[in-house]
Amino acid sequence: MQLLLLSKGRGHIGQLRLTSRRVWLGLASIAISVCAGTFYSGYRVAGTVGAANPVASLDALRTDLAEQESILQATRRTLRQNVDALALRLGQMNAQVVRLEALGSRLTRIAGFDDGEFDFSAPPSLGGPEAPLAVSDEMQIGGIISTLEALDQQLADRGRQLGVLEDFLLNRKLRDEVHPEGRPVSGGYISSGFGSRNDPFTGRRAFHQGVDFAGRGGADVMAVASGVVIWSGLRFGYGELVEINHGNGYVTRYAHNADNLVAVGDTVKRGQIIARVGRTGRATGSNLHFEVLRNGVPVNPLTYINEGR
Repeated sequence: MQLLLLSKGRGHIGQLRLTSRRVWLGLASIAISVCAGTFYSGYRVAGTVGAANPVASLDALRTDLAEQESILQATRRTLRQNVDALALRLGQMNAQVVRLEALGSRLTRIAGFDDGEFDFSAPPSLGGPEAPLAVSDEMQIGGIISTLEALDQQLADRGRQLGVLEDFLLNRKLRDEVHPEGRPVSGGYISSGFGSRNDPFTGRRAFHQGVDFAGRGGADVMAVASGVVIWSGLRFGYGELVEINHGNGYVTRYAHNADNLVAVGDTVKRGQIIARVGRTGRATGSNLHFEVLRNGVPVNPLTYINEGR
């Protein structure tokens, strides 16, 4: 077999006999070189995409898996933190509800409401039909969080309102406690009333600023209202005297005592024993001289004594 070599410009330039062994070896070498180059190029391309190195591909997959696992763990931690935060919020709200229930029960007792009218130990009565609402999990979680925040705000508002109500009721109770009423002695009788009378020592007409309770010497003398002792000791005409300031312009006096059981600055409660009946000062016998002053002016004690009946 012969190969004719032609040139476009020069025409026939030669011929090549393929029967020569050297020619066949050259062609085989060229073919092998082309195949080797093609295989090498494919190997480089496959190495770039990882198909030619399965170990590297496996390592890459393991790296991706580790990254995904890390993301999953972070998501779990975030979810756990959110759940813990919700649990903490619920615990705080539950504690606040308990405090409000205790405060409500206390206010119920202070205000004197009927039993069952305000039952803070039971949830409020509710009713009405309910229509189902289809929501996604995300909407449901968001709705729970919004409800918790609204409930937290509502509880805080109720707490402030109940606190104001408690202050009001306590102030009213305090006013009642410091308002004079009732008898300063449990026994005896009124031997001399309030107003004009004949002085027992001079016989002349004089103004009696209080009422006298004739009674047994040593009997208990009780405060008719809560207050602070502003005098405890001897005073001319009164003998042993206890004087109590109750606020709101009220002052009460307990005179002719055998013994005073309180000192200046002491806080006393309504019904507390403050002295013993005696006959000290201008007294013809064992009795308690009792006065009520309103803004510094003596008023008839019988008005306040009768209020306690």
